[in-house]
Amino acid sequence: MSVEIRYAALSDVGLVRKNNQDSGYAGQHLLVLADGMGGPAGGDIASSVAVAHLAPLDQDSYPAEELLPALTKALNDAHDELISRSRRDPDLEGMGTTCIAILRSSNKMAMLHIGDSRAFRLRDGQLTQVTKDHSFVQYLVDTGQISPEEAQNHPQKNVVLRVLGDQDEPLLPDESLREAIVGDRWLLCSDGLSGVVSTETINEVMTSTPNLEECAQKLVHLALRAGGPDNITVVLFDVISSSADILQSEPQVVGAAATDRLAKSAATGFSSARAAALGASTDSVAPSDEDKDTDLETSSRRGRKIAKWVGSFLFLLALVGGVFAGYSWSQSQYYAIAEGDAIVIYQGIPQSLGPISLSHPVSVKKYKVSDLSPALRTRLETPVTRSSRQALDTYLDSLVTEDGWRRLNEDSPQVILPGQTPSVPPTASSPEAVPQLPGLSVSPTPSAPKGPDTPNK
Repeated sequence: MSVEIRYAALSDVGLVRKNNQDSGYAGQHLLVLADGMGGPAGGDIASSVAVAHLAPLDQDSYPAEELLPALTKALNDAHDELISRSRRDPDLEGMGTTCIAILRSSNKMAMLHIGDSRAFRLRDGQLTQVTKDHSFVQYLVDTGQISPEEAQNHPQKNVVLRVLGDQDEPLLPDESLREAIVGDRWLLCSDGLSGVVSTETINEVMTSTPNLEECAQKLVHLALRAGGPDNITVVLFDVISSSADILQSEPQVVGAAATDRLAKSAATGFSSARAAALGASTDSVAPSDEDKDTDLETSSRRGRKIAKWVGSFLFLLALVGGVFAGYSWSQSQYYAIAEGDAIVIYQGIPQSLGPISLSHPVSVKKYKVSDLSPALRTRLETPVTRSSRQALDTYLDSLVTEDGWRRLNEDSPQVILPGQTPSVPPTASSPEAVPQLPGLSVSPTPSAPKGPDTPNK
């Protein structure tokens, strides 16, 4: 039977971490989950490098017997780049990443797995973990020294024994070749989800939520409600029979690999993040615009002044067009951040080009920072970004209800959590009731249903 897949990917920095070291990729023939490690200086680079080398495989051109060799070569190429980067930059020493990669051709799927990220398969309502953690705690379980229940809270549960890293030694990933069965739903996730949300809860959400995007959002949200101590990344896909519908073909790249964190390197000669998004080959790289401009300048030294001026003019046009396109995109984004006791919503991105800011405040929420739990206060110390105003408001408003923030409207009922006693809110006319910034409107407080209880860890 001819099959295809539907997929979705989502990543969140969590409530404690300052940057996202996870990377995810979802395409019609390739699914990747990488959880970087090595601190802010290296984890995001390691996971992005893994995605960049695997992304070119997302094509329907591999016989079943070539799937595993193709994955193995890409993973070893990523390994070589990590070693090279670490040798050139001592600050990156010790970086590494977990990696789960699935490459599909028709109804055959090859999988490589290294580290403690996990792959689950949902079939006939039964969720099965199909990968085994390469961790110290898993070794203790396998050798009978501790029980699986003891492993969940073991103080060394984050010690990983095998990773894709900068150590000059052979990689030892687990390999498997599987059937893509129509009706199966798969989940690849970092331990930011599996470490705080129980398998039973994950099973319930995956079974009861048909829409993949909604399912991904629910899983990430559950991890945030459980404290969000780590980056959270999920890659979901359903195996379906081929249909006359338009094939989902645009890849989704999330987390560190979706940023420009990687600079152009001598080792690869390309921007790994952009290569991941475009599916560019890591073995043969077309000349960049900079290379073409350099050729024109060399020719001009030989007397081809006209070519030099033409090249410079075209480069300037491309640069101006790129800046305009980038600015237009930035103004479609939104983020929220705590400023004093106010939660301010900005349109744009929290960056600037020299003296030019790429964002401006548009609204102040009625909710006060002092009403938040310590975890959410910490979360809002850095920008919470979303791709639309509606998505940002929905995210913030869901936290309002579930964290038990009190409503500040005089006629609105308070949100009282179990065990709390009602408090008398300040009136809407009192100065401290609604934090304001000059010239900004105040977003109305929404009413949303209370979410499910925090899942078992």
